[in-house]
Amino acid sequence: MSDDGRQHPGTERVPSRQRRRFPGISSRAYEHPADRSALVALRKLTGFDAVFKALSGLLPERSLRLLFLSDSVRVSERQFAHLHGMLRDACYILDLEKVPPMYVTQDPQPNAMCVGLDEPVIVVSTGLVELLDEEEMRAVVGHEVGHALSGHSVYRTILLFLTSLALKVAWIPLGNMAIMAIVTALREWFRKSELSADRAGLLVGQDVRASMRGLMKIAGGNHLHEMNVDAFLEQAEEYDSGGDLRDSVLKILNVLPRSHPFTTVRAAELKKWAESREHQRIMDGHYPRRDEDKDTSVGDSFRESAASYAGDAKDSKDPLMKLVTDLAGGAGDLGGRVRRGFDGFRSPPPAKGDTASGDREE
Repeated sequence: MSDDGRQHPGTERVPSRQRRRFPGISSRAYEHPADRSALVALRKLTGFDAVFKALSGLLPERSLRLLFLSDSVRVSERQFAHLHGMLRDACYILDLEKVPPMYVTQDPQPNAMCVGLDEPVIVVSTGLVELLDEEEMRAVVGHEVGHALSGHSVYRTILLFLTSLALKVAWIPLGNMAIMAIVTALREWFRKSELSADRAGLLVGQDVRASMRGLMKIAGGNHLHEMNVDAFLEQAEEYDSGGDLRDSVLKILNVLPRSHPFTTVRAAELKKWAESREHQRIMDGHYPRRDEDKDTSVGDSFRESAASYAGDAKDSKDPLMKLVTDLAGGAGDLGGRVRRGFDGFRSPPPAKGDTASGDREE
């Protein structure tokens, strides 16, 4: 039930509670700084829309829509009514005027996506529907509506097309390298966009515990009685701070082929944002409006993004990030760290005169 007291079709099984609505909210309110700056820059480019309309003739969007229509179940008041109610409610809360079509497709893997160039289409797998409870699923639907409001479906469709194209031209060395360079850049952006959409899901569900449960289930399956949110978040802390420089490099290599950030990282990022002043201001009704988007400064967005990256690097416990921060700050003893090998990047060098065995050269 939304804060206007209306009960949308299909939500009868959801416990009634008040949810705040955000009239006219701009996607800038919840977008991750890195995601937001990239989108603002793209939207400001002269001829950007014309280029993508020209590409639309090459992209298999019509084929995708026909595929979903012919081989999936379209969500409506008569089919998956509870999902239909969640979708309408999510669009009402985020003030998305046109409710995008939504399909359920048979796939045991828990997954969801928002694709489409002209109009977004939301697709969720049966594996996801069967895995999550009502409130967890509400956050996922809000996540996908957030993608639609931000315009992410356009870039997601292009990413899917280019990934498929890269496989078809893999035998052409230079052609494949050029396409994969674009795909890698799009994946890096899309990983940031997932953090934005997680925030949108929280604004819709307005239950951070449900959002956390959903991420845990995506990571560990339907064994909630065997899992613990605090322990799950401790994994994220260990992932961020553990290991040495070698692990930092391996983290980068592990994440490069992925379209989504790791689930523990997503959970930690969402918890951090849920506890922030920025989130509280949105809940209090103070947020950027859509009618102000045209006045958005590209420079301001890039500065916000740079400040966010600098803050993340400063607060990060990752050995590589600590090294970069130390070098940027003019910290000395780089040679000493190199002589001690990778373990030299695990922790600060010992104080002068310290004869601890860990400082002996082998």
